[in-house]
Amino acid sequence: MRHRSVGPLVAATAATSAAALVAAVLAQPPASGAGAGVEAASSAHGVIRVNQQGYLPGEPKQGRLMSDAAVRGARYRVRNASGRVVLSGPVPAHSTGAWNAAYPAVYRLDLSALHAPGRYRVTTTGGVSARSPWFRVRSAGSIFGTLLDAGVLFDRNQRDGADVVPGPLHRRPSHLLDRHAFLYRWPHMEHGSDLITDRRLHRIGGPVNVEGGWFDAGDYLKFTHSAAYADVLLYTSARMLGRRTPPALLTEARFGLRWLSKMWRPRSRTLLVQVGIGSGNRAGTFRGDHDGWRLPQADDRDTRHVDRFVSHRPVFLAAAPGHRISPNLVGRTSAAFALAAQHDAGGNPARARHELHLATTLYARAALKHRPRPLVTALPHAFYPESTWRDDMQLGAAEIALAAHALGRPAQRYLRDSARFAHAFIGHGSTGDTLNLYDTGALADASLADAMRTVRHGRLAVTRHDLVGDLSAQIQRGIAHARQDPLGAAEPVDEFDANSHTFALVATVGLYDELTHSRRYAGFASLERTWLLGGDPWGVSAMVGVGHRFPRCMQHQVANLSGTLDGTPPLDVGAVVNGPNGQDNFQGGLGGFQDGMRHCAASHALKKFDGQNSRYVDDVRSWQTDEPALDMTGAAIIAAAAQLRIHQHARVPAHLPAARDGAR
Repeated sequence: MRHRSVGPLVAATAATSAAALVAAVLAQPPASGAGAGVEAASSAHGVIRVNQQGYLPGEPKQGRLMSDAAVRGARYRVRNASGRVVLSGPVPAHSTGAWNAAYPAVYRLDLSALHAPGRYRVTTTGGVSARSPWFRVRSAGSIFGTLLDAGVLFDRNQRDGADVVPGPLHRRPSHLLDRHAFLYRWPHMEHGSDLITDRRLHRIGGPVNVEGGWFDAGDYLKFTHSAAYADVLLYTSARMLGRRTPPALLTEARFGLRWLSKMWRPRSRTLLVQVGIGSGNRAGTFRGDHDGWRLPQADDRDTRHVDRFVSHRPVFLAAAPGHRISPNLVGRTSAAFALAAQHDAGGNPARARHELHLATTLYARAALKHRPRPLVTALPHAFYPESTWRDDMQLGAAEIALAAHALGRPAQRYLRDSARFAHAFIGHGSTGDTLNLYDTGALADASLADAMRTVRHGRLAVTRHDLVGDLSAQIQRGIAHARQDPLGAAEPVDEFDANSHTFALVATVGLYDELTHSRRYAGFASLERTWLLGGDPWGVSAMVGVGHRFPRCMQHQVANLSGTLDGTPPLDVGAVVNGPNGQDNFQGGLGGFQDGMRHCAASHALKKFDGQNSRYVDDVRSWQTDEPALDMTGAAIIAAAAQLRIHQHARVPAHLPAARDGAR
């Protein structure tokens, strides 16, 4: 289980225009310090980082040469699959900066003149020896359709309950005992830990049916907080793509919503927040999910008394029955219901009305005046330390307004609510963050802008210009960071969630471009896709199955244990892992292999690329860098959908067949 935090981002200078910032990132001016002052060597060695998935024909394209010494007079050549040189140019005279002691010079290689679809490789001559992996120039439908299909496949592999899809991971029904689960009082835990200090858990109600849903990450816990976010991303992606939406994506969104419908119980006005416990207790009288490494179907057969809460998993309330509920949970979960209602309004209005009822009854229970401190996300809160709620309420209100309008119901009240939440969040409630599990502001801005265009209204607390400006400000924060990073990273690589934040920035560019009918940040989006899909210092793609080199030893129990007879684990295609993380998170090393783990470590060749106080470790023990999660992969899904919408004429390949949807 990830213990994640949101760190500060580098703010863009207010006086610098967006266009100038993008140009500065793409040009990468000479950096001061170690990389800029190294004397040129007569014979250097290096590596070339490119987008291993591929580039669009007409977009700005970059590669990066990482050299073990500064070089002068070197040239790069691009050859196609036939060996013919189709592009050449000088390696720039100035480095973009030092990455680490082994690679004190990094150079930008401009590949933008490659327009013809095909397969290419970059090599260098004249003082530095380096070669890139093969990469392609291909259509938007191929690039973004692949990311979309793969991301949905990961969500499918995360299914729990009876309606799993066997697939390459040989999934089997799991946690069927969740159909008859019991409610428990919140346990006491060690500060900053999930270790329970109580000798026993106290039952307060039940049974309840919480079968189904998705595993949150590499373990088997289920959270309303992350599941609602993942479902919002799926339904929002479907709305963006319209009739071009892959059937499998809609099937998965419906699967997630069925579980959320079990978690919100309008008659008792209770929202269930979590299924399962992480660790057991300090006294050792019971164990939790993280205390064993096994396939999920084993839990239903586990009859050991010490594992009674592994097989019969406890369920926890977000608030006592009838009490107001943490507004962050209310906002994002009501948004998921409302998005489903919008989708169903045309073809299944009865179901849409029920979904709107779920959304509005939950929305009405938000604890706006007396909010819990901290906000409720998970037990313990340190699993998901969210601190903002206005963004979630803005999102929920905007989606309810759109759903109500689609069903011919009054929508103005929710539109006004959303605008008020937006005004407060943009004005002083924002963390200065970008789109991620803890900050849904970018989605909320885009949804509110859609609602303002759709629902008749008078004067509101914000204007469309305010919302566009907020999206631009988020993008500019990423641009400002990329300008300082030798390889153009838009997010700090020594903090959690660099991959998911960066995919979400690519999505935010798509949201901005759609609202403004521009391609203002297209170059930045291309740069960040390159960083994500093989262009980072380690040359590792963030998504399993995409590119030449991607995580092979994820901290994911099903992927680790579902191997073939020769011991080779199958690929959990579409999984997005955390990515690089701060070296301080590895103090004390990785520890030993947990009982039951298949030993898997593929990090030896990566160590020399660690730098800037960051590490990337491809090892089954490395939750810090190598654990995938719903929200991380969800960021890739919505990034692909947002970019596909911009490329309106791109054909989405139908690679992924729809899974059965179970009872509807």
